[in-house]
Amino acid sequence: MPPSLPQARSDAAAIARLAGPLLVNNLATAGMVTADTVMAGWLGARDLAAVAVGANYVSFFHLGGLGLLMALSPTVAHAYGAGRDDDVGSYTRNALWLALAMAVLMCAALAFAKPVLIAIAIPPDVADLAARYVRAVAFGVPAMFAFLAMRFASEGIGWTRPIMFTALLAFAANVAGNYVFMYGKFGLPALGAVGCGVGTALASWAVFAFMWFYMRRHRRYRPYAPLRRFEAPSRARLREILALGLPISGSVLAEGGLFASAGLMLGSFGPTVLAGHAIAINYGALMFMIPLSLHSATTIHVGHRLGRGEVTAARFSGWVGMALCVAIMTASALVLLALRRHVAAAYTGDAAVLAIATQLLAFVAAFQIADGLQVGAAGALRGFKDAHIPMALNLVAYWLVGFPLAYGFGVVLGQGARAVWMGLIAGLTVCAVLLSWRYALISRRAVARATAAIVQGNSSRK
Repeated sequence: MPPSLPQARSDAAAIARLAGPLLVNNLATAGMVTADTVMAGWLGARDLAAVAVGANYVSFFHLGGLGLLMALSPTVAHAYGAGRDDDVGSYTRNALWLALAMAVLMCAALAFAKPVLIAIAIPPDVADLAARYVRAVAFGVPAMFAFLAMRFASEGIGWTRPIMFTALLAFAANVAGNYVFMYGKFGLPALGAVGCGVGTALASWAVFAFMWFYMRRHRRYRPYAPLRRFEAPSRARLREILALGLPISGSVLAEGGLFASAGLMLGSFGPTVLAGHAIAINYGALMFMIPLSLHSATTIHVGHRLGRGEVTAARFSGWVGMALCVAIMTASALVLLALRRHVAAAYTGDAAVLAIATQLLAFVAAFQIADGLQVGAAGALRGFKDAHIPMALNLVAYWLVGFPLAYGFGVVLGQGARAVWMGLIAGLTVCAVLLSWRYALISRRAVARATAAIVQGNSSRK
């Protein structure tokens, strides 16, 4: 038996344990988007298009804040692995200040949704409805960012169970809110797509309240006391979080921005094409939640090992996490190729939308393997706190390869939705190759430095 096989099994089990609650969280989060898409889809193509366009607009700003706060997970993981309990609590409190600042900026940006959407050729009736959806979502933004700060702190100490509970609560609150406000139940007016935004905002406040109470009361957090006392913003702490968070945010925006741009590009082809794209991208996002949970678990597991000084083991753990992501997405692609028409039919009864969605789901299957590899590599790199070069690689892959191909062939040459999706596939594939190369390089260097330090230490003792 190869000596690495027992370690691979141990790493896979550890990553899976961490990923289990995160998977429930990610699937429930994606399920909220799926519920929004399905429930808006039954209102008609205009409402579905408005929700899709509005969500894409929101995602530009949400992803930026999400990326900044994602830095908390590896930062806390390193402190936790090294036994620095006070630092864990301090990082969390400072991340909450950062969340508040980002909420103010995002709400200001969301106020300009309508003129921006009209400027990029979204039909005026869809742009107006989408802008009203965005304003409704904005009421939940402060709660959403504060929750994310607490979530990533909890991930960092390896305690992912409450994240599962909050996700289930968010899903239930979102679906209930949609039902009441979109369709006008219990004597309330039917708000359509705007009601979907109200449901999203209410879900954000529900999970914030739950997580705040849980972190204050549960014994798992007592050594760190993250919410037990007031702490003014610390420049040193914020600088450390931002030093890692800004390039992570850049990477997240590079990828998420490309997909959001694709949705906005396709908005100019009319509500039917946009609705078909919304179904395809929603299903792709739903399945992406599985490797995304493994990505986060890999970051945590690698960060804990590095905090304990186990550099060689950390490098191997990263490879194991990447392999798990690829295996999951390969299986998903094969299933989707066989069942894509049935998947599309679950979203819509409109024959024209169904035909477009079925075609585009074949493209979703085509990019899933590369998508799994790139997200696994990103998680392993973040465990090593390597973010600046990966951000540059993401920008190259998505905006120097993916976007020009998608926009040039899909919009300028008028080849439509399929050409846009080919651009997405090209960007993901290039990104997967570049990030895998970067992980091989950076982790090998870390092992070499650690080995040299051990040799030097032994020599000094002699």
